[in-house]
Amino acid sequence: MTTAKTDRFPGQIRFIVGNEACERFSFYGMRSILVVFMVGHLLMAKSESTALYHYFVSACYLFPLLGAWIADRFWGKYKTILILSLGYCLGHGILAMFDSKAGLYAGLFFIALGSGGIKPCVSAFVGDQFTSKNKHLVKSVFDVFYWAINFGSFFSTMLIPWVLDRFGPSWAFGIPGVLMAIALFIFWLGRAQYVNAPPTRTTGSVGFIPIFWYSLTNWNRQGGGFWGPARKKFKAADVEAAEAAGAIFKVFATVSIFWALFDQHGSSWVLQAQQMNLNVLGMKFKASQIAALNPLMVMGLIPIFAYGVYPGIEKLFGVAMTPLRRMSVGMVLAALSFVAAGLVQVALDEGIQISVAWQFIQYILITVSEVMISITGLEFAYTQAPRSMKSTIMSFWLLTVFAGNMITAWIAEINVFKGAAFFFFFAGLMAAVSVIFIWSAARYKPREYFEEQPALDPAYEEN
Repeated sequence: MTTAKTDRFPGQIRFIVGNEACERFSFYGMRSILVVFMVGHLLMAKSESTALYHYFVSACYLFPLLGAWIADRFWGKYKTILILSLGYCLGHGILAMFDSKAGLYAGLFFIALGSGGIKPCVSAFVGDQFTSKNKHLVKSVFDVFYWAINFGSFFSTMLIPWVLDRFGPSWAFGIPGVLMAIALFIFWLGRAQYVNAPPTRTTGSVGFIPIFWYSLTNWNRQGGGFWGPARKKFKAADVEAAEAAGAIFKVFATVSIFWALFDQHGSSWVLQAQQMNLNVLGMKFKASQIAALNPLMVMGLIPIFAYGVYPGIEKLFGVAMTPLRRMSVGMVLAALSFVAAGLVQVALDEGIQISVAWQFIQYILITVSEVMISITGLEFAYTQAPRSMKSTIMSFWLLTVFAGNMITAWIAEINVFKGAAFFFFFAGLMAAVSVIFIWSAARYKPREYFEEQPALDPAYEEN
């Protein structure tokens, strides 16, 4: 049977993308003022605030493991997103109502649970709306999806620091809460149109964890390699799916260091900006607003790379810009961004107050790196994941963000590297890890998993 291609996105995509834009406004708006709020309003030390910021971001990317497990095994993606989003709204409400450390910790917990829990489900849910007929549009839809993320991020990063300064923390945290409620409503509007892949509990498939755990605890007792014991106990298709997931995780492991660098544009780079001249072209900016350069650049760079850079390289040099090649180049550029940040800090350490415009160099490097790694990683994670483990693989991808932020939090907390040495340390670490990533990527054998038709279990209803 032949499958005719279609060049249009499924209609329900607009609800998921609209939800994502509003949800990211709420998250990045809150996050853009977090360090400033802790230092300026709660009078916490800079090192403590930086560490807590990264512990919070880490938690946001650890809870995807829980959300993915619930979605793939029990509730399905739609129901998981809907329920955990309610806790997300609660977290914003707590931050808005309680201006204290206790309120901070409680609010951040519920936001981390909600934000982290829905992350792997939303991105995988986007891909679930596609079949083999329109799988060629998956890269484009993840470009649109990521563009929506940065659309929300840009406007919130510009607006919320101003609101904090003008109206105080209650409004500054309250507005993101309202946007999260709007995000939930938009997502609910598309309930009748979504393709809902049933959880493994209803299909009889076994998830990744049981297969992995059985192989881990029995690998030295039986032959056949690491997955050998599982092949004798579980269905061949389930073991193949788990094996594919394990191969992807090995490739993803080194990406953690990229996130250790990238998320510092919301912490150490903001603190660096506070030491600089914030007047640019006659306008005075707040240090936390400079981070808006990142989403603004992303929105511009996505179409440039999708329709110009990647096709241009392939045409001129005859080299296919595969996902892993794009990610390899992005890793090197991330290292260079922290070399640039270190050079800026050298000037500041010598008492020279240079213009914050000098941060543009490090921002353009880290943003190009993000476009080549983060968007590509979403596409790669989804297309390489077996259908029964889509959310699980997405949670593996997000787990790299957790690990990266834990590394940054730990290094900030022990406070060994000061001034420019802090940035140069991360540049060196990223350069070393880039070599490992390129080596592991070269050994990976890609595969794709798409359905011929939207796969629905008639007995399973999430709506």
